[in-house]
Amino acid sequence: MRRRKFITLVGSAAVVWPVAVQAQQPPMPVIGFLSSLSSDYASYMADAFRQGVTETGFAEGQSVKYEYRFTNGDYSLLATMTEELVHRPVAIIAAGAPPAALAAKAATSTIPIVFVVGFDPIQAKLVESYNRPGGNATGVHLVTSSLAQKRLELILELVPKARTITMLVNPTFPDTGIEVRDVRAAATANGRQLRTVNASTVGDKAFAAIADQHAEALLVASDPFFLTRRDQFAALAGRYGIPATYPFREYVAVGGLMSYGTSLAGAYRGIGRYAGRILKGEKPADLPVIQPTTFEMVINLKTAKALGVTMPPTLQARADEVIE
Repeated sequence: MRRRKFITLVGSAAVVWPVAVQAQQPPMPVIGFLSSLSSDYASYMADAFRQGVTETGFAEGQSVKYEYRFTNGDYSLLATMTEELVHRPVAIIAAGAPPAALAAKAATSTIPIVFVVGFDPIQAKLVESYNRPGGNATGVHLVTSSLAQKRLELILELVPKARTITMLVNPTFPDTGIEVRDVRAAATANGRQLRTVNASTVGDKAFAAIADQHAEALLVASDPFFLTRRDQFAALAGRYGIPATYPFREYVAVGGLMSYGTSLAGAYRGIGRYAGRILKGEKPADLPVIQPTTFEMVINLKTAKALGVTMPPTLQARADEVIE
């Protein structure tokens, strides 16, 4: 009887033990992906982010889950969407573009945040310093504001006779003032005037106004809302015959003339890797803000021909990618 009882107890333990172990397994972490763009336009960014997370050893559906929130350029939705992620609760918030990063930072001081922004994250109070962020946030600084001056130089090289440069901006975008200030200073230094045109909804009226002003050259500001309308903006610039330069290659890929900036896919893959490291126990406060050191210039020769613009051989030689 004693031997029979012992075997029975051992058998019971064999059944109960895996259940007990399973019950003790921690819940699978959830990463909240918050974007100022639409799901259609930000899908490749989300793909790059997941790739970065995967590179650190986390497999979707097996060791990590994702929840997505997209505003489609409507920044008024960010506060509500961020609160949804905070109360979920998620283990990390990945904030794409400055408005999303600011909303995430305002919503939580405890949940880790990895961001992609174009403005200075120190001035925006997202971090205390680049090397030691010090709080619950870190990520990638795209340095888009300072690159706007470079884009001005490129458009002047393309249209050297232009005396007045028009800049399309969104007055509701947090980085607009800084970007305009930097470009205006560069335009003045080059003996040019800068004229700004506001567009916070669709761009058709704005482009019509630019055409009515007989714009000689156009800079499109680095606003996420504009990125969601890149097909429309590239088409309108072509319709009105305006040589334009853009902050990201995504505009040129759909017919824009020229771009100079950071790789967005690379930036999102970078914060994906940071997210994986945080899930493994590292703290955002100890992960330095990434500042890209390489930038890409992309030219669309087909668009240049349609606009009647002669692309200088020097620009073509310096381009990282030429679309024909």
